[in-house]
This record gives sequence, C-alpha cells and structure tokens, in this order.
Amino acid sequence: MVQNTKQIAPNRYRESFGRSYEDFHVGDVYEHRPGRTITQTDNIWFTLLTMNTHPMHFDEEYAKASEFGQCIVCSPFTVALLVGMSVTDVSQKAIANLGWTDIRLTHPVYAGDTLYAESEVLEKRESSSRPNAGIVTVRTTGKNQKGDVVCVFTRTMLIAKTGQSVEEKVNY
Repeated sequence: MVQNTKQIAPNRYRESFGRSYEDFHVGDVYEHRPGRTITQTDNIWFTLLTMNTHPMHFDEEYAKASEFGQCIVCSPFTVALLVGMSVTDVSQKAIANLGWTDIRLTHPVYAGDTLYAESEVLEKRESSSRPNAGIVTVRTTGKNQKGDVVCVFTRTMLIAKTGQSVEEKVNY
C-alpha cells in the first residue's frame, strides 16, 4: 500500500492527508510543496474579493510612482497562500484554527514570484478540555524563488488524535 492511502475495500484505496496530533514532534520541519507562482490576476481578484481598495495592488501607473516601482501583492493574500500551502502537512486533520500571531511581512512579493513554504513544530500539548485532540503550534516561513524570506507567522491549531478526525470517522 502507498503511504497516505488507506484500503477501504478489496482493490479500492482512498488518499489520506494530514497528521494526527501524535504525528507532530517539536523541532520537526515540514517543507510544503508544490510552490505557487502568483499572477497579477490572482492579486487583483484577491483585492476585489476582500474589498481592498489600495491602488498598490491593481493600479500599475500609481505603483510605478511608489518606492517599489510596480504593483505589490496584497499582504493578506501572501498569508492566505502560505496557510493554504501548509494545510496537507499541518492542519488537514485540524478541528479548529486557534489563532495566528507574530505575522511578519519581511520582503515585498510581486506578480511572477513563486512562493515556497515550510513549517516548524514549536510546541504541542494535550488539550485540557478535549481528550480527543491536542494543541499544536507551528512557525510557517514563506520564501520566494530567490530564497528571500517574504513572510513568517506562528499558527496554533486544535488537532484531532489518531482515529478522531472527521476523515477517519466518515465513510463517504
């Protein structure tokens, strides 16, 4: 059987993603792949979806006059993309996201940049109120194709223990 697959019937398999609480170990680093190249269309759509009206994200003439000389990617899009890239490794079996802290945007991101991410497990502990879960905290770092760190944040999640995730309980 292939890793991340479970047999659900004879000759029938289903992909399985994510880590249960017990699979996390402080100090482990998970490299999230594939990377993602950002387009200006992505950037404009995100600004429209979130009602962000700052012209640095969609007005090329305005942006030419800025210190960056071009449009920059909307910061919340950068964070959202890095979170999304980390899901299969760190929160696929999460019951809930408990929070993001220490978000730092350390380098501008431009259309055409390809982002890569990795997450380091900082701490974990049993949940005091939910015996079926534990609390895991990771630090996610996003880098562009040149290796420049563009964003770093800390994320805390309530993670299901083995056999307790929705995926493991539902037969769909």
